[in-house]
Amino acid sequence: MFFQLQEAWYNILSFIDMGGPVLWPIMAVLFFMWLMIIERLWFYMITYPGIRKKILTAWDERADTSSWYAKRVREQLVSEANIGLRSGVGFLDALVAISPLLGLFGTVYGMLNVFDIMAIEGTSNARAMAGGVAKATVPTMAGMIAALSGVFFTTYFKQKASTETEKLEDSMQHH
Repeated sequence: MFFQLQEAWYNILSFIDMGGPVLWPIMAVLFFMWLMIIERLWFYMITYPGIRKKILTAWDERADTSSWYAKRVREQLVSEANIGLRSGVGFLDALVAISPLLGLFGTVYGMLNVFDIMAIEGTSNARAMAGGVAKATVPTMAGMIAALSGVFFTTYFKQKASTETEKLEDSMQHH
């Protein structure tokens, strides 16, 4: 087991060496992105059903559900639930947007390495330029993959928040 972890770590370091130091920030953004995704999944599956139940119980225990004041209380409860449902999704959106930009920065960094090699070695040494080209393409790929891994979840979370808000509002009937 330890040998497998050590080998996995070695492979990660080799990949980062191949792509250049820009892969470290991409990896950090990806780490925080997936922490947010896991937190949001936990909220929707574990935490929110309890919150929803408390809100519906509080609403059902009210004697007055049809006055102007009761309608404002209903709006407040739905709004607070909606805030909880949408919490963190904007930050997750920002992390998704930053990933390809970091990849693009890695491309520029890699191309600068290619130009340095061309200045030192000349344009005829393709083998020397290959490392710089890898440093230019690997971060782009990593940034795009990181962004794509988050796009699905941000879309899902936005839709889930809207759906759950509507369901909550529909569940709070007048009696």
